[in-house]
Amino acid sequence: MARALYIHWPFCLAKCPYCDFNSHVRDSVDVARWQAALLADMRIEADIAGSEPLESIFFGGGTPSLMPPSLVEALLREAERLWGFAPGIEITLEANPSSVEADKFADLALAGINRVSLGLQSLDDEKLRFLGRLHNAQEGLNALEVAQKAFERVSFDLIYALPGQTPDQWQQQLGRALSFGTGHLSLYQLTIEPGTRFASMVRRGEFDPLDDDAAADLFAMTQDMTSAADLPSYEISNHARAGEESRHNLTYWRYQDYVGIGPGAHGRRGGMATQRHKKPENWLAAVEDRGSGCQLENPVTANDQATEALLMGLRLREGLDLGKLSARLSIAEGDLVDGAAVDRLIALGFAWRQGSLIGITPQGMPLLDALLPRIVPDALVAA
Repeated sequence: MARALYIHWPFCLAKCPYCDFNSHVRDSVDVARWQAALLADMRIEADIAGSEPLESIFFGGGTPSLMPPSLVEALLREAERLWGFAPGIEITLEANPSSVEADKFADLALAGINRVSLGLQSLDDEKLRFLGRLHNAQEGLNALEVAQKAFERVSFDLIYALPGQTPDQWQQQLGRALSFGTGHLSLYQLTIEPGTRFASMVRRGEFDPLDDDAAADLFAMTQDMTSAADLPSYEISNHARAGEESRHNLTYWRYQDYVGIGPGAHGRRGGMATQRHKKPENWLAAVEDRGSGCQLENPVTANDQATEALLMGLRLREGLDLGKLSARLSIAEGDLVDGAAVDRLIALGFAWRQGSLIGITPQGMPLLDALLPRIVPDALVAA
């Protein structure tokens, strides 16, 4: 049963420059109405998803750090009443590095937030402009300083392998990032996804992506520097001091159940995939009409669950236990992976296997996207 709760807050205020969903920008929000709806959505999931104590709660979405602290406190109080909290529960809030949001950090900590994930993305003003961010590097550092004073645990993200980025530039920036002393860093390589602004820019010849060899060199540098700073990678893009790994994200990567409430939120529970209405007004109307904002609740076949578990679990340094996955899904362990392909990857130094545990080596991690289709059997995907 679910031991993690995701709460999606869809809105940005008009004065907030970070929203990617213009239709979700609001000058004001009827907080009392939204509080009642979020509480109702939470209660109906609690009735279905069991009563095991929650180990993590994550506030994500538009700009959740602009939620009134009183709303955050009310949601946490009800979550604790419905499920109970496991000792040392992790309660994370996503935040952007704006002074408007940073001004709320102290009150959000008092409301119960004990971890913040801060979207810095770069410590270089030129790179921030390229990424389309409206904050500058100093504003980001100011927000980080406030966050470190307010919260027990702080993580921030950076994007690297940017066009023209040299090893010296990334070494200097990453070294500076490590000097701030946070227990967690999310370090993502820039990827050019179809249909995105970056894909359009590449098509128009506005920039050339960094080539694969150069990006691989930066990835290797990242692993070396973070390991030397006692923040080794525990997932392909996430690095943490021992004990400060993101418990909530580990729920996803370990393919465990989680509850999702609020507009657009996804969830997994008992072999079912849940999805809330994406448009805020549709979600709100559904909750007020029938007590739940759930739009879709579909069974996930055992084969699809196995595929998803492999795609997520092999991102982790700890790897994946095929024996446990076999018992969970009633699929023979030998049918979960292409054994011959795994043996070839082991011989090449790209994968490892210890009993029923299987994983990707540090040398294989930069090639993960190419390795996964070889490991996951065609029969599993096609079934």
